Amino acid sequence: MSSPPHETPGELIDRVRAATAARTPVHIAGGHTKAFYGEPVSGDVLSTTGWSGIVSYEPTELVVTVRAGTPLAELESELAGRGQCFPFEPPHFGPGGTVGGMVAAGLAGPARASAGSVRDFVLGARFINGRGELLTYGGQVMKNVAGYDVSRVLAGSMGTLGVITDVSLKVLPVAPAEATLTFPLGQHEALEQLHRWGGQPLPVNASRWEADRLVVRLRGAVAAVEAACERMAREAGGTRVDNAQAGRGWAACRDQQLPFFHATATDRCLWRLSVPQTAPVLAMPWPQLIEWQGAQRWLWAPAGAAADIRVATAAVNGHATLFRAGADGAPGVPRFDRASATLQTINDRLRREFDPAGIFTPRRMG
Repeated sequence: MSSPPHETPGELIDRVRAATAARTPVHIAGGHTKAFYGEPVSGDVLSTTGWSGIVSYEPTELVVTVRAGTPLAELESELAGRGQCFPFEPPHFGPGGTVGGMVAAGLAGPARASAGSVRDFVLGARFINGRGELLTYGGQVMKNVAGYDVSRVLAGSMGTLGVITDVSLKVLPVAPAEATLTFPLGQHEALEQLHRWGGQPLPVNASRWEADRLVVRLRGAVAAVEAACERMAREAGGTRVDNAQAGRGWAACRDQQLPFFHATATDRCLWRLSVPQTAPVLAMPWPQLIEWQGAQRWLWAPAGAAADIRVATAAVNGHATLFRAGADGAPGVPRFDRASATLQTINDRLRREFDPAGIFTPRRMG
């Protein structure tokens, strides 16, 4: 059973109250472009796609308020028309992605290490909790708050706390200049070079490494980008890439459309390793693609390698996520590492407060 496409917050509230009364699980969804992410779920689908549209947009204030079912591509097009953007580059993973799904998933693209995460740009939100109450947190300005900043807690909550209906987001102007350089470097040399550049006043915005090739994107003032291009090319033997060609590559990286992300072995799963930027080369027998100046590392490996992968990642103070399961769904393999006792306590308290009946996307996060 799915929500009809015309539903309003009032109708969504009725659905939530009915589900709570019957203790019936509901699966909150937008465009289903990230349905693969997290533990498998079941239950009635509660769709937000019928509640869409830009509520307000103040380009001079760098703030936009939008309904959760608004197509992400539609909003980004509107921002681009005003010379603005989401600098964290949210992945689309398909044409149907929504703004609510962007916030709920909390995923960011190639510029995450320099621009920040989704939650860094969430100013406020309205959402429906498990009691069927429409709550409002935050606002349209950045400010300090005491206790939990609930609107930001929603970022990455994957629909486990409530139904996001509206969200206010900070946006930024598009950078005046951009350039991409490519360098013939092995993994160790690439990481070392990125660490050196990271300690210098260079406008490094994004990076990716695969198969002995490092690609670095610069963004910022024209003079700063041009000076950095000349210096970095000289230091590491880099070659500048045409911006149109480079842009297609970064978009493909963002949406996992690069050849690396198309597995040919059906028994392989896509693992996402989140580690400190300064973590060394992880000696694993599978090809890797590295982003975020070393902090995000992707590899295709069998589900049976989960224990080895998680031990190796924990050894460098990181964690591993089974991002995309193989053809068999990787039964019995947790998608996420077990949370620490402290973090689990916080998560449990939040869920009891906002979803006391436990109806929202049970077990999605393990």
